[in-house]
Amino acid sequence: MKIVVLAGGLSPERNVSLCSGAMVCQALRDRGHQAALADLFFGTQDRGVTSPGQLFDAPIPDQFRHVSAQAPDLEAVKSQRGDDSPSQFGPGVLELCAQADCVFLALHGVCGEDGRVQAALDLLGIPYTGSGYLGTALALDKDMTKRLVAGRPGVFTPAWETVDCAAEPLEDIVARTQLPVVVKPMSSGSSIGVYIARTQEELRSALEQSRKLGGRTVLEQFVKGREFSMAVLEGRALPSIEIVPKEGFYDYANKYQAGATLEVCPAQIPEEWEQRMAVSALEVFHTLGLNVYSRADFIIGEDGTPYFLEINTLPGMTPTSLVPQEAAAAGIGYGELCERIIYASLKARKEGA
Repeated sequence: MKIVVLAGGLSPERNVSLCSGAMVCQALRDRGHQAALADLFFGTQDRGVTSPGQLFDAPIPDQFRHVSAQAPDLEAVKSQRGDDSPSQFGPGVLELCAQADCVFLALHGVCGEDGRVQAALDLLGIPYTGSGYLGTALALDKDMTKRLVAGRPGVFTPAWETVDCAAEPLEDIVARTQLPVVVKPMSSGSSIGVYIARTQEELRSALEQSRKLGGRTVLEQFVKGREFSMAVLEGRALPSIEIVPKEGFYDYANKYQAGATLEVCPAQIPEEWEQRMAVSALEVFHTLGLNVYSRADFIIGEDGTPYFLEINTLPGMTPTSLVPQEAAAAGIGYGELCERIIYASLKARKEGA
């Protein structure tokens, strides 16, 4: 099968996406597929090829295989393409995708998880992996997700308020917010811009950072407890994984730097906790109209209540990512996981999902 792995793009999670893409592309090649890795934003530029199709045989850049400790400077990335085009699609990207039997979306964050890339591929009749454009867009919007799933059977979510840091005076937000609180930029991922504010000064500083990420921000009630993740694959919940950062909380650095976090899979928890998380993860998955796979994040409170936090429609596929670990605990190797995502996605696209 000819598969284009689409990664990179213009998102704070760009580096994570490139690493996911490199891993997926290599795994698919190892299983006998013709796989091409393409950067959504740069396309064929600087890859040493004269036509998009040559990427099926091009080596995978070694620098893509590692996630740097810092999120990228997106303005610097933009300047490197050397054109003034407003297009998110780089040179040759759509032409390359049109040659493929399927596009594996290894994109993360706003660029790839807000539904626009999926909608564009739908209009061009190009099959792709994961959920469709509508479910993807809903899941990325943390406020909309909570509005849709709060009160659904088996779903508990911490109390929250959505604010616009760019439009409202920060002092007004700080004055009315009960502490401690979790500050989450609306459409950010990989915990970029996420802070636990315990003082008014910490909250003010976190809101100032949120302004730089668009302004719209979820202020979520802080729940003391243990952190877990649970993936859904083809309508079935995979074994949960417990996340125990060695320092601080599960932020960007702790997610992608090897050894920074202890991850226990399957999680060593009562079967009742496991089942309650599974019910919640599947309910959210179906309520949002998602397809193929996802990853839901939870905090289990001291009373055993699984509080749903958010859901990711294109979860990471890096060496330290959670979904591959959960799949492995269910007896599904990395390469098989990639293939199952592709075949289930082709079926979903054929059915119009």
